[in-house]
Amino acid sequence: MAATSEVPPESGRSAAAEVPLTRAERLERLPFGRQHTRLLVGSGVGWALDAMDVGLISFVMAALAAQWKLDPTTLSWIGSIGFVGMALGATLGGLLADRIGRRQTFALTLLVYGLATGASALVGGVAALLALRFVVGVGLGAELPVASTLVSEFAPRRIRGRMVVALEAFWAVGWIMAALIGYLIVPASPNGWRWALAVGIIPTAYAAVVRWGLPESVRFLELKGRHAEAEAAVVAFERGSGVDAGGSVGAQAAAAPSLASPEPPAVTPSIWSAQFRRRTAALWAVWFCINLSYYGAFIWIPTLLVGRGFPLVKSFEFTLIITLAQVPGYLVAAWLIEVWGRRATLATFLAGSAVAAALFGFAQTPEAIIATGCALSFFNLGAWGALYAIGPELYPTGVRGTGTGAAAAFGRIASMLAPLSVPLLLVSGGSVLVFAVFGAAFVVAAVAALFLPDSTNQPLQA
Repeated sequence: MAATSEVPPESGRSAAAEVPLTRAERLERLPFGRQHTRLLVGSGVGWALDAMDVGLISFVMAALAAQWKLDPTTLSWIGSIGFVGMALGATLGGLLADRIGRRQTFALTLLVYGLATGASALVGGVAALLALRFVVGVGLGAELPVASTLVSEFAPRRIRGRMVVALEAFWAVGWIMAALIGYLIVPASPNGWRWALAVGIIPTAYAAVVRWGLPESVRFLELKGRHAEAEAAVVAFERGSGVDAGGSVGAQAAAAPSLASPEPPAVTPSIWSAQFRRRTAALWAVWFCINLSYYGAFIWIPTLLVGRGFPLVKSFEFTLIITLAQVPGYLVAAWLIEVWGRRATLATFLAGSAVAAALFGFAQTPEAIIATGCALSFFNLGAWGALYAIGPELYPTGVRGTGTGAAAAFGRIASMLAPLSVPLLLVSGGSVLVFAVFGAAFVVAAVAALFLPDSTNQPLQA
């Protein structure tokens, strides 16, 4: 394919008369426009609702420990069972995204976990809560890799990483919402935890917004031979960015394939083929270790603080403050990811997470808990942003959803084990051992990140 000419996209002048561009290239050349904003915010709201649900369970656990007199083992299962569902959901979500589309899968996942979360508010015992939390996990696990893949496939090349980190930043918004609900609603009455879970019904209504308001991936549409829809989506983004619609493709592209829409490969490669084996192994290692440390720490922090003698409301207050540090973590990562690159940013934030986790284990005073907790929150969530940015860039269109979903699913194994491991580690060595283990996992993740290819400012594979 011939290279594009040096015509800045902002000029609005099409290179159609000189150089043919694929639809993907037409998207990648665009300046950030209102359609990008709509996609980012629309996907981000779903992401925030996802985070809110995950975050709420940590506050619900602390409340149920007191109200239902639950032992640490039972609490750990309440914290872990959702991640069992997330492992299954991440795999199914990636597969569905490559078969029925990114948008359809995204809407379906919102519907599943919204209904299950709302129903969780009505449970009368642990067994029913566990069953519904599993279903919630299936929906949550399927959504995350699908949303990041959709945003990656529309993002302009030079800011793709930044857009995905911005999407991931909505996680902080959702977790802050969870912390506010936990702080204001959960302790307010014996049924406060039920009202907190009832808020989770919101994603059910939002599923309709996603289904009709967000575009389907152009790359997916082309892969399925739906060229008219693909062309319409590209034209909408070009107009939204102030660029002449049609790019370098003739009007006939709206109804049929052309130079701008290459045929899909005859054989879809495996994510474990020789070409992708090393990056898949490294990506899975990072996903496993970051899930182990993040969910092991943040699901248990409110309960651990109560165990140290802090009142329930005070432990929720500390958690809210710590959660606020996620926002600057994302902002710094979003800037660095296009300056340092994906790999360097990811490895650096993982190394910072390792140091912060170790220090948090030794923290005893309120000041030390907040300072080290904020550092852990800052570095850990910045690392998450970089990880979600790099994942979809590692694979071609036909297995992009599968590759990101499979890595997320493998990571969810660690998120299942993490809450279960905390009570055992507490008995063996207290909080110091708990966070030493999490710090070591971050170190392993940082080393694994160095084996990932850096795709900064590179086009997505067809």
